[in-house]
Amino acid sequence: MSAGRRRPTRSRVEAPPGFLRMVLASLRPYRRRIFLAVLVLLATLASSLAGPALVGYAINHGLVHHHSMRVVDIAGALYVALAASYFVLTRVQTLMVSGTGEQYLNDLRKRVFSHLLVQPLGFFESESSGQLLSRMTADIDVLESLVQSGLSSFVTSIGLFTAVMVVLFVMSPLLWLVVVVSLVPAVMAAARYRKRAIKAYGDVRELIGDALETLDESLAGVRVVQAFRQEEATIERFKEVNGAQLDGELKTVRLSSRFFPKIEWSGVMSMAVVLIAGALMVNAHLTSVGTVAAFVLYLANLFNAIAGLSQLFDLLQSSGAALATVYRLLSVDPAMVDPVQPSPLPERGPLELDSVAFAYGGGSSEDDEGLDERLVLERVHLRVEAGERLALVGPTGGGKSTIAKLAGRLYDPLSGAVRFGGVDLRKALLSHVRERIVVLPQEGFLFRGTVLDNVALGRPGATPEEARAAIRKLGLEEWVASLPQGEDTDVGERGSHLSAGERQLVSLARAALTEPAVLIMDEATSSIDPGTERQAEAALERLAAGRTLIVVAHRLNAAERADRVAVVRDGELAEVGSHQELIEAGGHYARLFEAWSEGVLADN
Repeated sequence: MSAGRRRPTRSRVEAPPGFLRMVLASLRPYRRRIFLAVLVLLATLASSLAGPALVGYAINHGLVHHHSMRVVDIAGALYVALAASYFVLTRVQTLMVSGTGEQYLNDLRKRVFSHLLVQPLGFFESESSGQLLSRMTADIDVLESLVQSGLSSFVTSIGLFTAVMVVLFVMSPLLWLVVVVSLVPAVMAAARYRKRAIKAYGDVRELIGDALETLDESLAGVRVVQAFRQEEATIERFKEVNGAQLDGELKTVRLSSRFFPKIEWSGVMSMAVVLIAGALMVNAHLTSVGTVAAFVLYLANLFNAIAGLSQLFDLLQSSGAALATVYRLLSVDPAMVDPVQPSPLPERGPLELDSVAFAYGGGSSEDDEGLDERLVLERVHLRVEAGERLALVGPTGGGKSTIAKLAGRLYDPLSGAVRFGGVDLRKALLSHVRERIVVLPQEGFLFRGTVLDNVALGRPGATPEEARAAIRKLGLEEWVASLPQGEDTDVGERGSHLSAGERQLVSLARAALTEPAVLIMDEATSSIDPGTERQAEAALERLAAGRTLIVVAHRLNAAERADRVAVVRDGELAEVGSHQELIEAGGHYARLFEAWSEGVLADN
């Protein structure tokens, strides 16, 4: 665990190209709600802006010039009515803005989750689960905080700031110019703060992902941690990433501590400058007392808006960084997409790899310099006839599992083609490929729920009775009945309540429900315990009957039972033939089988 002491490497968070366009496009479904919210916002601003104008009118026409208390009384009554309407409109606006925001976040969560599920395996091998979990939880939680506590205030403050600046210009361009000049220091401070805060809050989003990644990995591997007494080292590792997150958070606090006092000081100084300038202009008969009074009240509104924005600035910066990371994830196009005009896949047919080359993490063999040195497979030709049983054998790292994944279109080749029934798998609907070809991995993964629930996952929309039929088809009904609650037995997290062999039995029943034409087993029986091995082999025989079967074989007794054996070595097919033919040839397979046989005899 000493390697765990390293500081995780991170890349700077940047908004993806076209970020604003992506956000605006995602808001289209809510345009009617947004339009209504804007109307309510305008009404709210109108009621807020009318108050200082009424005060200015009352001073000029009720006190200074005409000395009419009737004007003052009417202005006062209207002011109270406007205050009441402002209260009601603010409540409606909050409900509309926050309600729309919550609906948007709900849809965004579903969109991110759906986007992740259509990514190919290579995406999850290059992205950490902790960072992906951070996008779905911590980042969207920050946006949730903005929606619940700040979005309505933010929208109101922006609208109020804009409207007040327009009204001030109309009332007195000279005083407006004084206000603008007095705001220059605040604007410069905000520009500097924004530049530094974007990077600081972006780093915090990544650091939170690092902490979640460490937590997720440590909890998933808690058995290894305890078995090898690595609790202290694991705690130290978490302290390190947690300390890095603390440093990042404190950096944002230091930035805020320098920025917000500047905004407060700017507001006080602007008010003083406007009062002095207003007094001089009244003495010079360039404006009236009522206008100056209204100006001061409008300035109070203006700086209330600035103060509101300042208080929300931390949340806004953090939310902006979170939104950028979420949309950066959404901007990753799935590597596997359905063609515009898909070709139909036949029910049965041969499976063929035609001159296939592949490299993990590679783009294309033409534009990636040096890719030939990293090829896992190179110019592989392999044809498996319908109903044939093929065993893939060879040394570890030779490319057996890669061929299996390509044959099931878990990856696409860099060059060449994988065909089923003569149809390139890339030209068919991915859902049809999954119906025809099923890949069973080495570890049978189960989801929380019952045994029957997990079997039913084999086909979308499958009924409980169809899942039971799949269990009976493989002769597993007695085993299921022997479980504590039968088919309703809770399998636990990742199937932890079942043994490795029992989890694989459930996986076989799940595959039986799919009714595939081709079954690919990537050493799917290598971890089965002796207690369930016979059941698994019998179930596999029933499942494979009449189907094409490709087995990545570690134990070569599976190769003995296959129609043909393909020896995969250094990314190429070294030998292909029947078990007997390859034994007689005395090549790679004969040596592998001899070594395996001696190991079996020694164990016995």
